[in-house]
Amino acid sequence: SHGMVLCASNKDHTDVKFVSPPVDAKVGERVTVPDFDFESEAGAPMKENPMGKKKIFDKLAPFLVTSEYGVPEFLGRPFMTSA
Repeated sequence: SHGMVLCASNKDHTDVKFVSPPVDAKVGERVTVPDFDFESEAGAPMKENPMGKKKIFDKLAPFLVTSEYGVPEFLGRPFMTSA
């Protein structure tokens, strides 16, 4: 499986919670972020091996937060689905 679970925690990681997708989100649907290009070749999903070798998640993780309502955000923009 290539599925992922997204969780959020407080700063000292003593409280960790699952981030729930919108109720109407489709299984396997790609999550997007407003104002970022996901249509061009540069926005295409990376293959598993290059993603790990380049440590992409490690570079992005410091910019991933949740809003006061528990909505995941990247650089102040909410994660979006078609739901």
